[in-house]
Amino acid sequence: KFAGLWIQSLMAEARIGFFDIVAMYFRKVNPRVIVHAKIMAVQADIPMDTKMLEAHYLAGGDVENTVPP
Repeated sequence: KFAGLWIQSLMAEARIGFFDIVAMYFRKVNPRVIVHAKIMAVQADIPMDTKMLEAHYLAGGDVENTVPP
């Protein structure tokens, strides 16, 4: 389940490591939401840190609406 997300991030050049995705799961962060948001940010050429997206998710923010499609 993590390998598919890692391959998506690799192909989209989002640069999220495999172990980072696994760590998100253990931190109770939905890795699918973070990976998709990071991919949208990369495609929109918006510099965004993965840790900032995770923090926003843990704070109860809407990560999907943070990055414009």
